[in-house]
Amino acid sequence: MPTVLLLGAGSDMAVAIARRFAAAQYDIQLAGRQAAALRPLQQDLQIRYGIAATMHPFDATAYETHTDFFATLPVTPDITVCAFGYLGNQEQAQHDWQEASRILHANFTGAVSVLNVIANVYEAKKAGMIVGISSVAGERGRQSNYIYGSAKAGFTAYLSGLRNRLFRSGVHVMSVQPGFVNTRMTQHLTLPPLLTAQPEQVARVVFKAVQRKKNVLFVKWPWRYIMLIIKLIPEPIFKKLKL
Repeated sequence: MPTVLLLGAGSDMAVAIARRFAAAQYDIQLAGRQAAALRPLQQDLQIRYGIAATMHPFDATAYETHTDFFATLPVTPDITVCAFGYLGNQEQAQHDWQEASRILHANFTGAVSVLNVIANVYEAKKAGMIVGISSVAGERGRQSNYIYGSAKAGFTAYLSGLRNRLFRSGVHVMSVQPGFVNTRMTQHLTLPPLLTAQPEQVARVVFKAVQRKKNVLFVKWPWRYIMLIIKLIPEPIFKKLKL
């Protein structure tokens, strides 16, 4: 059976993605900081779908552990989904470097560190697929979330470059731009219903896009055009807007 590795497996989106792939008879590797908390999900996946599911301790910011983490997995996964992230508090991050650092490392440097390791293995094998969950917030910096947005902008650019690099090795890289998603991370926000996806919807769309080997995926199609319009606003006008 093909195997999917979920990095940040405790997130709502990752749980939904794990269930969708397990339903299609993929074995699942669940990786997260609190691996023991993933046991109920692991057991449910095995019983409900009859697949092999394993748990693995993983800390995105423990960079020195990433090589050993991937090397000691029971099997090399065919697909790696990078689903961890941290929205953080923009106002706090403007004055508190610890909060700003947490946002930057959770959304960018941690992802680059572990995906560098995985990309090198896939490149040597000339097989594999990497799926990175980025954000439309990285399409243009806005005052309401520019620290989170800048980290996601870096991650989006990283995925684009990785896709360019690995193409000739037969390794595919897909960037996912979910837009608003109704999760624990966004439960304190008021989100527009028409532009907000549920985790299960994200999982369905990601699964289909993996089969088709899409390069860039906007989970809800209006976001592609919304962000295009936002990027086209001239800077003298854009800087005056409250976004």
